[in-house]
Amino acid sequence: MIQLERINRQFGPRVLFDELTWMIPAGARLGLVGPNGAGKTTLLRILTGAEEPDAGTVHRPRSLEIGYLPQEVETLHGGSVLAVVMDGFGEVTRLEAEMEDLERQMAGLPEGDPRVASLTERYGDLRLQFEQLDGHRVEARAKTILSGLGIATDTFHAALETLSGGWRMRVALARLLLASPGLLLLDEPTNHLDLQAIAWLEEFLRSYEGAFVVVSHDRYLLNRMVDGVVELERGSLTQFVGNYDNYLKQKETRRQALEKAAKQQARELARAERFIERFRYKDSKAKQVQSRVKALSKIERLETDAQLKTIRFGFPPAPRSGDIVVRAEELHQSYGEHVVYCDMNLLLQRGDRVALVGPNGAGKSTLLKLLAGRLQVDRGKLELGHKVITRYYAQHQLDELDPAATVLEELERVAEPGERLRLRKLLGSFLFTGEDVDKSVRVLSGGEKARLALAKLLVRPANLLLLDEPTNHLDLRSREVLEEALAEYAGTLVVISHDRYFINRVATSIGEVGSGKLQLLPGDYDDYLEWNRRRAGAEEQPLEESPQAADAGQRRREVRRHEAQERNRVYRERKLMEQGLGPIESKIAETEKLVSELERRQADPEVYADPERAGEVGRRKAASESLLERLYVEWESLASRLHEDNETGKVPRGK
Repeated sequence: MIQLERINRQFGPRVLFDELTWMIPAGARLGLVGPNGAGKTTLLRILTGAEEPDAGTVHRPRSLEIGYLPQEVETLHGGSVLAVVMDGFGEVTRLEAEMEDLERQMAGLPEGDPRVASLTERYGDLRLQFEQLDGHRVEARAKTILSGLGIATDTFHAALETLSGGWRMRVALARLLLASPGLLLLDEPTNHLDLQAIAWLEEFLRSYEGAFVVVSHDRYLLNRMVDGVVELERGSLTQFVGNYDNYLKQKETRRQALEKAAKQQARELARAERFIERFRYKDSKAKQVQSRVKALSKIERLETDAQLKTIRFGFPPAPRSGDIVVRAEELHQSYGEHVVYCDMNLLLQRGDRVALVGPNGAGKSTLLKLLAGRLQVDRGKLELGHKVITRYYAQHQLDELDPAATVLEELERVAEPGERLRLRKLLGSFLFTGEDVDKSVRVLSGGEKARLALAKLLVRPANLLLLDEPTNHLDLRSREVLEEALAEYAGTLVVISHDRYFINRVATSIGEVGSGKLQLLPGDYDDYLEWNRRRAGAEEQPLEESPQAADAGQRRREVRRHEAQERNRVYRERKLMEQGLGPIESKIAETEKLVSELERRQADPEVYADPERAGEVGRRKAASESLLERLYVEWESLASRLHEDNETGKVPRGK
């Protein structure tokens, strides 16, 4: 359908694409993934023709209609919300406008005018085209799409300019979906959608007849909607068959094969380098040395995922709080006449991990602000328990960073005096190294600001984390690191997220917010969906779980608890093994250096001319080589155990 052939694109010295080739077939349903900054948006723009590659060819059929949803709202024509959406169905809009013009012309002509016949004939042709395009249903379809995306009916005839950026993005998406182009290119389409709208979009795409490519950090959507994943990394594309989970399995298989090949290559390179170093100054070996030097210069070093920079962190140990962490009784909260909570009750115990869900505006962020002390309670009771220490990550946390401060200064704002060395080390784990810590916050990218905001959470320990959309601006690899860190966190967690995959990995209960109330339901997001399905199928029954469902939920919670315990145990064992590898590797490096030195001394004419000295050097070299072999065996044993733990899945990675 559309093909990119050996395209190149770079910005200054930075190469985005290097001889990149990609073919998107008709009917494809693809997810495009890769680290922030890999060039996913640029690739979509090249597909649309909005941007040209530096080299290479784009084969784009003239008959192919491409619809593109960018991350940021582009300028839309003025008018009402409904009119803007329907204008996306350009042909129907044009036909309607021309038919209306013909009706006005015919109405203004006297009876018997010879021009009426030709106008009537033209009107009939237009009417036939209009009906073939099912034009009568376009408005109804536009309203259905707008409603599905969460836009209220009383907004349909409002001026587009009165809507916020997030709602204008929904209108842009509705306009695109109504047009139904042959190829949809969606760049983070769920960024401005709540969970209900995301679920509706998934159902729409499920029955979509055209092809689509979606760039998304929503792994739940990628699992449900795509039948292929395309990874953009280091300037090239790698294609995987199946959904996101299949992609992870295939990627892991490839990673293991690549690491095995890289280790073999490293051993061969080391042998060649030792030969060169040993015989560099021997005339009889000069030709062989030069041959190996030349061969080494031509070898393309294999780069593994382990060599890619990624954040690594864990939350500070959570100080123990009282058993009751949060208690709210008959809480009432409102903004003017808009009531957010009415006589709401809540009890959170130590170790609870709650994900808040509900439509936008239901009060999820308000609850976190109340718990964080950012809002005063209007009426009722809200108390934090004994020794509860909170840390709050706001939905617009990036806006709270001081643009005039440096990266290091931003961390120092929330730290104790005299902690600069520790803060530098912490920033290093978030990829801020060397002079990066002196960068101004205002010049940071969205991803860098998100990493800095997360780093601020770790400066001081807390036992109640309040996180409002913490995965925004994080790429998939960084989200996984955050999930792993939260899995090890021993405190209490309340989180808001539209990332359903993230919710499944970190939450043990769901807090449904709506109609002024909060209802806690045990389980993860999939359990919540099942609960909703049962509720929809039995509205006349009480909302409480049946004994059978409660038993099933309890069993799932027990399984998750045991998995968490096993994950923690294996994590501790793995840490001990990793810590054990460090001293062994240092000893190996030290011994290898000694062996090299003894080899150099053996080659010294003054040494091999003296039998006694040569014998002593030879004995020391033999002993060092024997020690080196034992160290290699010990290292290989520990490394193999670590590899087997990961390969056999002893460290659970969640759903």
